[in-house]
Amino acid sequence: MSDHDRQSRGVMIDLAIRYGFLCLLLGMIVFFSIFADGFAGPRSAVFIFQSVAITGILALGVTCTLVVGGFDLSIGSVATSSMMLSAYMMVILEQSAFVTIVACLLMGAFIGLVNGLMIVKTKVPDLLATLGMMFLLLGLQRIPTEGRSIATGMTLPDGSTAEGTFSSFFLSMGRHRFDFVLEDLIPVSVVFLIVIGILVWVFLELTRHGRLMYAIGSNERAASLTGTNVNRYKIMAYMISGTLASVGGLLLAARLGRGDIASGTNLLLDAVAAALIGFAVLGAAKPNAFGTAMGALFVGILLQGLTMMNAPYYTQDFIKGFVLVIALVFTFSLSARRAGSH
Repeated sequence: MSDHDRQSRGVMIDLAIRYGFLCLLLGMIVFFSIFADGFAGPRSAVFIFQSVAITGILALGVTCTLVVGGFDLSIGSVATSSMMLSAYMMVILEQSAFVTIVACLLMGAFIGLVNGLMIVKTKVPDLLATLGMMFLLLGLQRIPTEGRSIATGMTLPDGSTAEGTFSSFFLSMGRHRFDFVLEDLIPVSVVFLIVIGILVWVFLELTRHGRLMYAIGSNERAASLTGTNVNRYKIMAYMISGTLASVGGLLLAARLGRGDIASGTNLLLDAVAAALIGFAVLGAAKPNAFGTAMGALFVGILLQGLTMMNAPYYTQDFIKGFVLVIALVFTFSLSARRAGSH
């Protein structure tokens, strides 16, 4: 093979790595627009935006833990615990929206702190520590109501009726939509995702702290030898993850208007898929905020398109997993080939 052929092949591989995933995303939008009736309409976009928002916020939290070489499996249960706690405080304890939101954010940060301390102080592997926390929270959130969902006017275990209600301000976080070209198009939760996504991107890509977190993820020992407080940054990553997961739970509670135990079951899988798909966006081959946001959009479009094509619900996780595996294999195999050719 001549140098010219080798060079042109390298350029093609570079282009495939950088833009292959975005071409796949665009192709999927075109496919569903043609074959799924109503997919291209603005109302379909609203459903996609709403599903993407909560998944994306949780996925950005996972991304922060991936950056430091960790992994947070407890985000789904933190989100559902936040949803249950917010409903419990408003409906049963009759607290204000402000007190409720602060309590849920503090709970998320505290769970992240406990996860981080388990990992850096007791040396429990991150997957095991966060998996244990996930099971702990799944059980804990059911105890106060004896396993029942929390709704306005519900009968409590002692036979009395819950007097509290969700405040209109709180519900507006999950239900209000802003006008954008069309009336009531952009949900508030999408604005949350955009703002949080920008903040996480700026933090990871443009600040010294973000660069140190990437350094820890790529070579923890080298980062430690340069004087970086590795443990502090790892704990901070898990606290960010827990806090963002609690934000997702708050938005879910505000959208549903109840504390529904079963509604958070797919949050973990979708958020992890979004964060991992982010590795394939623009050939990053590393956790990054922009890729995670694109990954969340990809998952949302895929699920909405499959639903509108009447694909059986039990096939959706398989298709989602298949696309995730293909995207990652494509990105990392081509990246390895590119590295080998240089």
